[in-house]
Amino acid sequence: MGKSVLNQNKRLPITIAGYRLDRVEALYDGRVKVKDCDAKFVTDSIGAMNTNIFSGPHDREVSEVGLHPYMLAYANDGFRKYSLIPVFPIRVFRHKSIFIRLDGDVKKPEDLRGRKVATPGFSSTSLTWIRGIIQHEYGVRPDEIEWVISAKDSSAGVAGKLSRQEDIRPEGLSISIGAEGKDESDLLLDGDVDAIFHAAEPKAFVEGDGKVVRLFADYRQVERNYYAQTGIFPIMHAVAIRNDVAEQHPWLPRAIFDAYVEAKRQMYTQMDKMGWATNSLPWFAKELEETKSLMGENFWPYGIEPNKKTLEALFQYSYEQGLAKRKLKMEELFLPESLKFSENP
Repeated sequence: MGKSVLNQNKRLPITIAGYRLDRVEALYDGRVKVKDCDAKFVTDSIGAMNTNIFSGPHDREVSEVGLHPYMLAYANDGFRKYSLIPVFPIRVFRHKSIFIRLDGDVKKPEDLRGRKVATPGFSSTSLTWIRGIIQHEYGVRPDEIEWVISAKDSSAGVAGKLSRQEDIRPEGLSISIGAEGKDESDLLLDGDVDAIFHAAEPKAFVEGDGKVVRLFADYRQVERNYYAQTGIFPIMHAVAIRNDVAEQHPWLPRAIFDAYVEAKRQMYTQMDKMGWATNSLPWFAKELEETKSLMGENFWPYGIEPNKKTLEALFQYSYEQGLAKRKLKMEELFLPESLKFSENP
């Protein structure tokens, strides 16, 4: 670790933005400190965090960021204000994120070919993953679907307003805008579209409308099979650090990485010792056991090496979907020194 340029009696003040998640909780409540720093933590929605990083005011030294919007800003806009370190606060398997009408004609992924699919925005990380999975696992290309971008997003209160990088629309696809005043749930219920791709659960599903169901009813097993076959655990968000701060304090990126690792380690300890009591899911212990059996003890890994295949898959999907102007490389997006960061150095 580089030597701090601060006086011994001073600590570097930094602001870290992100969601308050179980794997970062120990950072937020102060059980884990960032070495040589006085860290202030702010919670925010991903749309707002993306906008702060890409458009300003750039007042957060460290921030969670949508991985794919960052890729697009870097590849298409020449964005260089922040760089990534290999910490991934949010990851989600995405087969669960496709919704259909119970009485509709779409019964399996291949039935999406030639159909109308609603999405809130187009180029978010989650939507890019879903399209990539449908293409590479089921053979349905994005140009074989008619895309309808909903005028409203029923989950906007959770995700926040879309950043510009989350609404890039590539050429060569059939893309239209849904009826004014309708969110993606309305489009599906009214028969304007045949399916929804959505990072969150759409309003109609959340409210228990039985006409809206998941395409993959047993998505848990489908996603477990997907991981067993591919080794891919889709990444949604990464952690970014402002480049000028990293240059002025070369020890800081490693200190940030180590703090996130320790916070996650404390989450694992809590899960193992008291998760069965503190988590409200009745069969939490069984779920934890089965997750470890499939994915290993460190089922939420940080660092480049254990995530290389997952990252490269998203790089490929972004380029082939006409979103990133070129296929990106790990060495471009992540701080050079962070390429070798490991949880067990």
